[in-house]
Amino acid sequence: MVSEESAPEPTKREYPQLTHRQILQVLSGLLLAMFVSNVAGTVVANALPTISATLGSNQQQYTWIVTATLLASTASTPIWGKLADLFNKKTLLLVGLAIFILGSGLSGASHAIGGQAHATSFLIAFRAVQGIGLGAMMSLTQAIIGSIIPPIQRGRYMAYTGATIATATVVGPLVGGFIVDTPWLGWEWCFWSAVPFALLAGGVLQFRLKVPFRKRPNATVDWLGGALVTVAVSALLIWISFADHEFPYLSWQTAALLATTAVATGLFILVEHKAKNPIIPLALISMRTTALAIVASIAVGIGMFGASVFLGQYYQIARGYSPTQAGLMMLPMMIGMLLSSVFIGRLVSKLGIWKPFVLAGAIILVVGFGLMATVRAGTNLVLIGTYATVAGLGIGMTMQNLVLAVQNSVSVRDVGAASGAVTFFRSLGGAIGIQVLGVVFSRQVGEHIHQRLSAIPNLPAGVMTSSGQDASGMSLDLSALPAPAEAAVRGAYGDSIGLLFLIAAGVSLVSTVAVAFMTSTRLRDSFDTGASVDAK
Repeated sequence: MVSEESAPEPTKREYPQLTHRQILQVLSGLLLAMFVSNVAGTVVANALPTISATLGSNQQQYTWIVTATLLASTASTPIWGKLADLFNKKTLLLVGLAIFILGSGLSGASHAIGGQAHATSFLIAFRAVQGIGLGAMMSLTQAIIGSIIPPIQRGRYMAYTGATIATATVVGPLVGGFIVDTPWLGWEWCFWSAVPFALLAGGVLQFRLKVPFRKRPNATVDWLGGALVTVAVSALLIWISFADHEFPYLSWQTAALLATTAVATGLFILVEHKAKNPIIPLALISMRTTALAIVASIAVGIGMFGASVFLGQYYQIARGYSPTQAGLMMLPMMIGMLLSSVFIGRLVSKLGIWKPFVLAGAIILVVGFGLMATVRAGTNLVLIGTYATVAGLGIGMTMQNLVLAVQNSVSVRDVGAASGAVTFFRSLGGAIGIQVLGVVFSRQVGEHIHQRLSAIPNLPAGVMTSSGQDASGMSLDLSALPAPAEAAVRGAYGDSIGLLFLIAAGVSLVSTVAVAFMTSTRLRDSFDTGASVDAK
C-alpha cells in the first residue's frame, strides 16, 4: 500500500514536457549505451562454442560463461534502479558504463591473466564484472525514459528501445561469429570490440543527457537488502548448476545452498519492511499490476534468454555451421522482435492502451515456442526460421510493454525502483532458465549420445567413457572424435533441442495467464499518480 502521507506532486519545472526533438537528443546517447551493452551481452551467443573449445571448457562451464553475466546484472539491477530514485541518474549511468568497460577489457584478457588452466574461471569472473555494468544500463535507461516521457507517449519511444535491443541482438551474434571466424582476430575481440563504442556512448551521454532530478533529503542506500538479494540469487543458481553433477540432490551441499537461499530471502523481506529506502519496495511489488507483470516477466525471461542461448549451439554443433552462419540464422527471431517492438509500440502510444497487445504477444510467444519444440536434427531450416519469427514477434510485443504497464501505475519518483524490479525478475528468470535448461539439455544430450555411441561397433572405449550419461562435463571440441562418434554427438544435440523449447512454451503459458489477470488501464498523460511508495 502507498503511504497515506503522500509526497508533494512533482512540478512542471522539475519534470518539464520535452519536445520530440529534445527527447531524441537525449535518447541518442541512451540508445547507443543500450546498443553497446546488448551487443556485449549477445556477442558470445555464436562465439561461445569456439571460445569454449579454445579454452577447454565443458558444457557446464559453457552455461556459466553466460550465466555469470546474467547473475551479476540480475542481482545489481534492483540496486541500480533504487539508486536512480535517490541520486543523479546520469552520474549513475556513467559509473555503470565505466564498470562495463572494465569488465569487457578484463574478459578479453582472461587467457593472459589465468593461463590455459584457469582461463575459463577468470572469464566467468570478469563476465560477472561486465554484468554489473550491464545491470546499470538495463535499469537506468528505463528509469531515465520514465523520468522524461509521460506514459501516454512512452510506448512510441519504447519502440525505439525495443528496436535497439532487437538490432543489437542480431548484430551481437554476427559480430561474435565474424570475430572467431576471422583468422587475424582472436576471440578476445568479442569483448574488446565493445570498449571503443562504450567510450563513445559515454561521451555522448556526458554532453547530451540532461535528466530531471530533485535530491531527496537524508537519502540512504539499502546496502543490506542488496547484499541479501545477491546472496539468495547466487546460492539458488549455484545449486541449480552443480546439483547432481558435483554433489547429489540429497546432500549437505544441497541443504546448505537451499537453506542459504531461504534464510537470505526471509531476511531480505524483513529488511525491506524496515528499510527507509528499500531496494525493492514491498508496497510496489504487492500492487496487482506489478506483481502479475513480474510473474509474466520471469516467464518471458526464461523463454527469451534460456531457449535462445542454446539455439546458436544447435546451429553450430548439431548442424555444423560456422559461428557467422549461425548468427545469420538467428535473424528471423530478431526480425520478429524488431517488427513487433516498433509497430506495436507506436500502436500502444496512439491508442493509449497496452493490455490487448501484451496478451496477444504472450499467446503468440506460446505458439512460437510450441512450434520450436518440434525442431530436430534434420528439421528444414526454413521451417525453423518461420517458427523463430513467430517467437520473436511474441517477445517484442511483451518485453517492453510489461515495463510500461508497471511504470504507468507508479509515481515518477518510483520509476527507477519499478523498472528495476521488473527488469530484475525478467533477468532472474533468464538466469534460472539458462541453468535449468542447461541441466535438462546436458542430461538429454548425454542420454542420446550414450544410445547412439552404443550402436557404433569397434568404438574406442575412451569415447564411451567420456560421454557417460550426462554431457555437462563433456568437451565441446568435437574435432578429436572419430567421424562416426562426431556424427552421433551432432545428432544427439539436434534431437535434444526441442525439449528446451517445449519447457519454454510451458513457462510462457504461465506468462499468458498472468497477463490475462492484469488490470487493463489507460496510459497517463502526466508523470505522476499522486504518492510515492516511499513516502513516509
